Amino acid sequence: MWKKVSAVVLPTLLAVGIVMYMLYRVWDDLLLTLEHAVIPFLFAAIGICVIAWVLRGFRYQFILQGLDIRKSLGFATACIFISQTANLIVPARLGDLVRMLILKHEGDATYSQGFSSLIVERVFDVLMIAVLGAVALPFVLAVLDVPDWFVTAIIVPLVAGGIFFAVLLWSGRMKSENRIVVTIQRMLDEVKRASLNPRALVTLSGSSLLIWLVDVLVCFAVVLMFQEPVPFGIVILAIVIGNLVKAVPVTPGGVGTYELALALTFGLAGTPAATATLIAVVDHLIKNLVTLIGGVGSIYYFGDWSIDLLKKAFSREIEKEETFGG
Repeated sequence: MWKKVSAVVLPTLLAVGIVMYMLYRVWDDLLLTLEHAVIPFLFAAIGICVIAWVLRGFRYQFILQGLDIRKSLGFATACIFISQTANLIVPARLGDLVRMLILKHEGDATYSQGFSSLIVERVFDVLMIAVLGAVALPFVLAVLDVPDWFVTAIIVPLVAGGIFFAVLLWSGRMKSENRIVVTIQRMLDEVKRASLNPRALVTLSGSSLLIWLVDVLVCFAVVLMFQEPVPFGIVILAIVIGNLVKAVPVTPGGVGTYELALALTFGLAGTPAATATLIAVVDHLIKNLVTLIGGVGSIYYFGDWSIDLLKKAFSREIEKEETFGG
């Protein structure tokens, strides 16, 4: 019992501690900065954020179609909403398991297919934001001295993505009677079917880039809200680094680590510490609140049974053989 509680409580306390420390060290300046905020940009950021979620739903619907799972845009979007809401509470992205449970509950997918759909989404998410960072980096380097680890954080996902697709191309040659190897082979075949064809590569790459650009626009609207002259390229770099850091599941939803990465990037560009902190906190707060509201709405969309699925995900009541079996 203590292990289950600590697995949620300790990462949450770490996330809250990081954010509280960031706010505490610039508290007086924060209040002055808030007084000059242009509120209409806040509503613009919220509206843009909603658009990003619709795009995510479209992409996930396309991934499911590649696995022969026919679902509506509303269903696909609700799936993502509810799993990402769970990720705001539990660490290590365990909330993603909810999506597998929902698909299985509807009787249209195996756990293997659900897991494969998550792999495709995550791979294109991380790979395309790294591509966006690689495109922006030369322009940023011309005006900003960025730490070496920024470059490393962008290069590593690109290399890992190349290795991943190479493994996919090679995977068809694996022959084994071992149950684990057969299971892995089945999932790799599903991932290949959903992503490794010209139409899928173009659609998933293009939609993923568009999703991240819209995500950047949310942050840029927050920048305009606080009337800070931050170049658009710096905002792109901040979102890239913030989300690559967030991809390492240290805290639930990347809270704390995401804000820290954004504030650090804006600080390198000469943005005052108070304003950099506010931009980072408000940007993530908007995204998480939209996620939370969408998650609550998705529970009503699916019905009471979805609450039981959330409880299962939180208590990790998914047996390995169920997850990777038929």
